[in-house]
Amino acid sequence: MIVSVHVADIGVRSVRSVLRTCPRPDGTPGLRWAQTALTGLIAAGPPRLRPGRATLLAAWEDDAALDRFLAEDPLARRLADGWRVRLRPLRISGTWPALPVEIDPGAARDEEDGPVAVLTLGQLRLRRALPFLRANSRTAGRAAADPSLLASVAVARPPRFVGTFSLWRSTSAMRRYAYGAALPEHKEAVREHRAKPFHHEAAFLRFRPYGAQGTLDGQEPETLESLGGGSH
Repeated sequence: MIVSVHVADIGVRSVRSVLRTCPRPDGTPGLRWAQTALTGLIAAGPPRLRPGRATLLAAWEDDAALDRFLAEDPLARRLADGWRVRLRPLRISGTWPALPVEIDPGAARDEEDGPVAVLTLGQLRLRRALPFLRANSRTAGRAAADPSLLASVAVARPPRFVGTFSLWRSTSAMRRYAYGAALPEHKEAVREHRAKPFHHEAAFLRFRPYGAQGTLDGQEPETLESLGGGSH
């Protein structure tokens, strides 16, 4: 099993169309799960939407299934001028029933200090929306300011689906942000969520990125090429 994240600036009208045409496992060979979403910036303060940008999060049987989608599917062609990254699951915390994650026994161990990607998924409790946004503002501001954060995007399908994708230079840098004593905002948000959950369902997934291609904000993110990896 692998996961792919696709982000592209396609215009407001096309974003609306993409949100209506999320691929389905019963119609896309090798697809296990997919979610199309609006995107925003990971930054301090209120949510900042990117109205002409869309994202696709998807889980696949293998690289061959993703390659087939990229070659044949109209949605893949719409997103082709953006940026995408391939990910191999390392760890999951929480549950996301629609996405049964399988950890490949051959995947690099999570303890290895290489590049790491983090995907968070949540089905928001609407009555907890304001506390969630306040906590998210604090943690997102810290993440955006961290020089080890190589690429990031917030995702949402109102009113309930929210998430983030972030790519970090190293596992140790990501852990310093998430658990370090000098940066308590993320730990405080986790404690608040555990005491009174923000979400009906929530999952936090780590991945080893192994292939990236394209541009984001007109530039190629400093990801695998500069870290000893490569594009796929």
